[in-house]
Amino acid sequence: MSVVAYTPLTPLAFLRRSAEVYPNKDAVVYAGRRMSYADFAAQTTRVARALRASGVQPGDRVAYLLPNLPEMLVAHFAVPLAGAVLVAINTRLSSEEVRYIVDHSGSTLLVVDAALYPTVAPLVGELKTISEIVTVSDPAGPETTESSQLSYADFLARGSDEPLPWAVEDENSTISINYTSGTTGQPKGVMYTHRGAYLNALGEIIHSAHTPASVYLWTLPMFHCNGWCTPWAVTAIGGTHVCLREVRGDAIWKLIKQEGVTHLNGAPTVVTTIMNAEQAESLDYQLVVTTAGAPPSPHTILQMEEMGFRIVHVYGLTETYGPYSVCQWQPTWAELDSEERAKFQARQGVGMVQADWLRVVDEQMADVPADGETMGEIVMRGNNVMAGYFKDPEGTEKAFAGGWFHSGDLGVMHSDGYIEVRDRAKDVVVSGGENISTIEVEQALSSHPAVLEAAVIGIPDEKWGEVPKAFVVLRSGQQAEENELIKHVKSKIARYKAPKVVEVIDELPKTSTGKVQKFELREKERTSAV
Repeated sequence: MSVVAYTPLTPLAFLRRSAEVYPNKDAVVYAGRRMSYADFAAQTTRVARALRASGVQPGDRVAYLLPNLPEMLVAHFAVPLAGAVLVAINTRLSSEEVRYIVDHSGSTLLVVDAALYPTVAPLVGELKTISEIVTVSDPAGPETTESSQLSYADFLARGSDEPLPWAVEDENSTISINYTSGTTGQPKGVMYTHRGAYLNALGEIIHSAHTPASVYLWTLPMFHCNGWCTPWAVTAIGGTHVCLREVRGDAIWKLIKQEGVTHLNGAPTVVTTIMNAEQAESLDYQLVVTTAGAPPSPHTILQMEEMGFRIVHVYGLTETYGPYSVCQWQPTWAELDSEERAKFQARQGVGMVQADWLRVVDEQMADVPADGETMGEIVMRGNNVMAGYFKDPEGTEKAFAGGWFHSGDLGVMHSDGYIEVRDRAKDVVVSGGENISTIEVEQALSSHPAVLEAAVIGIPDEKWGEVPKAFVVLRSGQQAEENELIKHVKSKIARYKAPKVVEVIDELPKTSTGKVQKFELREKERTSAV
């Protein structure tokens, strides 16, 4: 291919462009700090030079254990600018889990938030490939007493303003490795490429309707699928990043009002936090909420719309750079009543513009009928599927069986070509030979006015083999009896799908990205039954 007609795709080009087009515009806002795009690019260059001065070589992995601070945002550009690979680590992991990821990735340098240093402290001197640990002190964070020997300021002093090229030779080289949650075994390292990250970022701009006027609030962890590639997307369009150390309702509403936030991302549980905060109020403008992680209930969608939020429902996995499909709005839906429209909006939809179409297949890889009833596994391929699992050829081969990435999610295909997730394969309740979608039961429960959140698992039953059990969190000041909730579900879906038991609890166990950890509920149930 002619060099005149081809430039390797990389998100690095996004920051170069915005620094040239919007040099004086606010790029990053956090706790009284404001960084222009010119400053953002300069800081990125200095960190990249500091990495090289610290011995980081092209292709090396650099681990970051930080909340959503400006330094984490800079890392998404600085690490690849240095020619290295970013490994963003979940901030809620234990010391041993951090050890596994750092060792498995072979990271040569670790950057850690001072408040999270106690997680790393037991590992000092024991990490196989780490040459240095750098501590970031956040004046807006909690007070800390421990830190590594190398401060972030001293680390930056190693750098310089000498320019580096905002380019890569190979667009299919790895830009980051994101580790899965590891709930069914050791976490897997999902490899993203410069090309895939570039294209996903463009898709995020289009489907979340970002413009240069976007003010994006960081309610989604940057360590999760690289923040769904939004660090690169918002930067590409020249929007403003509003960093957020901790997802709290009061802090979110303060920043919405203070900064005029136009966009945020998160799981439905984050949406619930926003809606139920004491400071919550209806907006006089439209704020776009892009949500994924679990299907939002139609009830939640209606509530958000009534408050002035516009829901963009997307679906994907760590292995697909985050969002892969979107529930694309259809003009005819405007003619439906609100409840019926919300049901359409709760589907996972169709492939995003940069992605291929999705399929729902049976065990022989044949497409299931597009009848909205026949369940199969959702599979995908194309530009926004991972390059593979790091140091795991067997796992990669299994995930790519038949030439498609196997999501492990069960869904149906509707006649209009929209998919709908019915469950994770491991979460389906098989009762008397019938498959019961726990998501369907959860959505029926969530439509009850007293229910804030619900999670459903299968429990053993002598007659049926397995039956659904629901765990629900009630809204503040609300009450609901078990029989009332079961009766409500039976009024919404087939009676046999209704939970046989409903347990009211104070809080559902969740990951740091807001996903309900059903394996903990199963373990709780197993332990109590012994």
